[in-house]
Amino acid sequence: VYLETYGCQMNVSDTEIAWAILQKNGYARTKELDEADVILLVTCSVREKAEQAIWNRLQHLKALKARRPQARAPLRIGILGCMAERLKEEILHREKLVDVVAGPDAYRDLPRLLAVAESGQQAANVLLSLDETYADILPVQTSAGGRTAFVSIMRGCDNMCSYCIVPFTRGRERSRPIASILQEVRMLSDQGVKEVTLLGQNVNSFRDLSEVQFQSVAAPGLSRGFSTVYKAKPGGLRFAHLLDQVSRIDPEMRIRFTSPHPKDFPDEASVLQLIQERHNICKQLHLPAQSGSTRVLEAMRRGYTREAYLELVHHVRDSIPGVLSLSSDFITGFCGETEEDHQQTVSLLREVRYNVGFLFAYSMRQKTRAHHRLQDDVPADVKKRRLEQLIATFREEAARANAALVGQAQLVLVEGPSKRSASELCGRNDGNIKVIFPDAELEDAAECGAPGRAQPGDYVMVKVTSASSQTLRGVPLCRTTLSRAAASH
Repeated sequence: VYLETYGCQMNVSDTEIAWAILQKNGYARTKELDEADVILLVTCSVREKAEQAIWNRLQHLKALKARRPQARAPLRIGILGCMAERLKEEILHREKLVDVVAGPDAYRDLPRLLAVAESGQQAANVLLSLDETYADILPVQTSAGGRTAFVSIMRGCDNMCSYCIVPFTRGRERSRPIASILQEVRMLSDQGVKEVTLLGQNVNSFRDLSEVQFQSVAAPGLSRGFSTVYKAKPGGLRFAHLLDQVSRIDPEMRIRFTSPHPKDFPDEASVLQLIQERHNICKQLHLPAQSGSTRVLEAMRRGYTREAYLELVHHVRDSIPGVLSLSSDFITGFCGETEEDHQQTVSLLREVRYNVGFLFAYSMRQKTRAHHRLQDDVPADVKKRRLEQLIATFREEAARANAALVGQAQLVLVEGPSKRSASELCGRNDGNIKVIFPDAELEDAAECGAPGRAQPGDYVMVKVTSASSQTLRGVPLCRTTLSRAAASH
């Protein structure tokens, strides 16, 4: 089997789940397309561009299928994930190229679907589940160097933002039992993984209802100035409890999480407290804004105003003094967005000054509320111009934010050689910003090891000498540990 992943980190995690299931059923994995008997694409439906990439890829695979020697078993092609859920009929009927279609809740069914495909029939399962979390399947790690890993803690989303296809392709929100998450993180720690990112469409609305005594907990409040289209549900162990437990497993393992929803950072904010207190929870938050205009935010059904969002940003920065890296998502050219709305988004980018940004032009998705109720009325060339302006503004501000780190020492988790030069190493600092530095002999700060070169998975203290909007460069000072670096600050 050959697996190819498109889209978000949830899809990286889903690829690992699908592979774990296939491995148990006797499949071997190849990195060579030509060796494969089965090619599976884990797909994304969030934007039209993501889907177009898959249709283009299928044209390439069509040629591969046609060229396959008669002596070999026919090549089977499968579409997995969100696009399978959204476009099942079209995928099965367009050119009869795809043999297997499996939605995000149907990966357990892959061995059966592939067996059906072996007999020459098309096979599909896109049933969404109310309880599937794959809690008992420990994913087989496939990430680079094996030093960082994604751990999926929940699936689906209940927010129903008017632009978003996710509730329709991934279904209702459901959380994994905390016990199974902790088991997976312990296993990763034993394997030498040094950084785990907890993943969910909306991580901070996590609710573990797996045991009876968890049921009686009261529903949490929302952040001040925030509302939702659905009622907060009582019961369950919450995200703060999970974060607390996960961060205790290995003091040398960094913990990140994405993607939270701004509404779920209430004022008592035990999550923010944990970020401040624990040296191994990264001082980095993803706060998706989507727009800087209250009018557009209302049309998007985000449940907050520009003012409420900004108040939350100030609250977060007050709660976690020192370095806090902020990242965000923005959609430009949403239904009805005026030039004035756009300028408000530009000014929000300037005011908040994010370190990392994900910016996209809006593309209408079927099934969404926007598709039923609104007009996609911003012309493509206007979207393009606005997107370019947002990207330029973001880069300018990110370069300023990163420039403030010049002269400081940053703790970097080494990922491996830099892509551009074998004589340099690349890693990320606590704020998830890429740091590049020369690969040189280094002293060990703990003085227990002889001088040597840093390896992937090592923590290195690096003095920043220059910065751009995307990257920091610096000189390495010494190898150290996460705990020692925290103690010396």
